[in-house]
Amino acid sequence: MRNILLCLIVLLPFNALAADFIHPMDFDGSDAQKKKVIQIIKARVKKDYCDTVDMCQPSTLRMMEQQNLNAFKEATRATNREIMDRVIKDYCYTIDMCSYTTILMMYKENLKASRQHLEW
Repeated sequence: MRNILLCLIVLLPFNALAADFIHPMDFDGSDAQKKKVIQIIKARVKKDYCDTVDMCQPSTLRMMEQQNLNAFKEATRATNREIMDRVIKDYCYTIDMCSYTTILMMYKENLKASRQHLEW
């Protein structure tokens, strides 16, 4: 019982971050969602580069923010919802690697793999 409570306490802040996540395929282009995506990206980049590793330089942060924004924009044009949903589930809700750059990269890799078959 104590282990379960400890896990819930540890995962609670992560689930709060994931709850703010905007699914690229649900993006409607509104100014409100654009602002929210910017907030999500800035918070994620800060967490990854300032709180997780000590690479908290303005040039690094701006470069990674721009890379994530570009990845988000490209991810809005994704066509396979099933693969996108699975990538988001795995990288945002299972492990803490929920950047739009990671999501787009893994979406592309899984889309490519879904078209391949093992042959002799």
